[in-house]
Amino acid sequence: MSERQRRTKILATLGPATDAPGVLEALFRAGVNVVRLNFSHGDPSGQAKRAADVRAAAQRVGVEIGILADLPGPKIRIERFAGGKVTLKAGERFDLVASPDAPPGDATQVGVSYLGLPGDVKPGDVLLLDDGLMQLQVVEVQGERIVNTVLNDGVLSDRKGLNKQGGGLSLGALTERDKELIGIVAKIGVDFIAVSFCRNAQDMHDARAVAREHGCDAALVSKIERTEAIENLAEIVEASDVVMVARGDLGVEIGDAELPGLQKKIIRESLRQNKVVITATQMLQSMVESPIPTRAEVLDVANSVIDGTDAVMLSAETAAGAYPVKAVEAMARICLGAERQFQTETDFGKAQRGLERADQAIAMATMFLSEHVGVRAIVAMTESGGTARYLSRFRSSAPIYAITRHDGARRRMALMRDVFPINFDSRGLTPREAARGSIRLLVDANLLQAGDRVVFTSGEHMEPHGATNTLRLLEVGQDGRASGLGDL
Repeated sequence: MSERQRRTKILATLGPATDAPGVLEALFRAGVNVVRLNFSHGDPSGQAKRAADVRAAAQRVGVEIGILADLPGPKIRIERFAGGKVTLKAGERFDLVASPDAPPGDATQVGVSYLGLPGDVKPGDVLLLDDGLMQLQVVEVQGERIVNTVLNDGVLSDRKGLNKQGGGLSLGALTERDKELIGIVAKIGVDFIAVSFCRNAQDMHDARAVAREHGCDAALVSKIERTEAIENLAEIVEASDVVMVARGDLGVEIGDAELPGLQKKIIRESLRQNKVVITATQMLQSMVESPIPTRAEVLDVANSVIDGTDAVMLSAETAAGAYPVKAVEAMARICLGAERQFQTETDFGKAQRGLERADQAIAMATMFLSEHVGVRAIVAMTESGGTARYLSRFRSSAPIYAITRHDGARRRMALMRDVFPINFDSRGLTPREAARGSIRLLVDANLLQAGDRVVFTSGEHMEPHGATNTLRLLEVGQDGRASGLGDL
């Protein structure tokens, strides 16, 4: 099975491990579809250089690579210790000081970045530091000082993250720093912007408004990692272009035992609303130091694929790991194996009813025809990628070749499962001419051959967005041209 046939997309985080010459090209050849720039680390100028390197490397390799900018969001952290770290014992008192003038930390106290924290906690609450490795229970709140009892032995070091068990922190998703960064990533020309710690639809609307003010049409990604986000899941998905199951902080707030079920719920809701979904965090964590994944990690990735995720993400494995290319190769291999073993038929009984858009109706009809007639591929002429997204929500056995002249649209489609973006300029062509030209292009690329049946979708006019209203069943002739079996 060729790389061309892998349907699930791979998102890889860039970092020091990917900066060496030749590594980006190797990652792209190994199967990366979209790269992630994590603005929680490094400076914006360094990330801008990485983005430029990605564009240049993608051109050299001849692939479409999307760029996702991940905003830091309101990540709550403790401040620094005078000695860099402290050892805490269960039963001891340890205070958090929500003051800009808090002194360097010691074994009795440390400052905290979120000055509103005292107003969000009460006695009995459990605070989780360093991804839950250190736990504190609130005893009382004394103004800007939170008095806690240490619940477990451990070492606590500078700038570790802080969560409240069960959620309930009132700070919004979009900080002033995030708003500044949106302006920066707009100039970089990223394809996706991820909003960290979103609570509700309004957080996504606010981020979209700031992006549009900067002339940025990047797709908006909601990271589901707070308890409040689970409670408002449907509205957040509706307000997003892409949804990310951010399992790190979500697991800390919700608890590990609830995480598998919530992952499936988020994927299901995203697909129900025709949105693209990413599964992320520690998918191949052992490969930060090991050249091969554990069996448990293989099963984790495969189960995400079987659940229907569009993309799986690598974080430290590629950003800071010892084997970034091997991690991508392993991810691609696992995805292919899962797809090969679990080819499911589309359940049209669960398909959306009462469709209001012609392109949605065409997508459903296309998939019905594909499943019942049997075709080699689906070829979709699209301006923005909307038609390809609707098509990809039905898990078809036929690959979807999305034909567009727009670079940005092709890169955004790089996250969509089953979709393979193809560059073709249809301006000035009639629908039939566009069909012949695109089929010829696919034949020349050895993606189609004589005798193959394809379903072809387009609009009556080639340029307008959202204008897909025509479906054709075609057969590739001996000369590589398409002949009509019928217009539907």
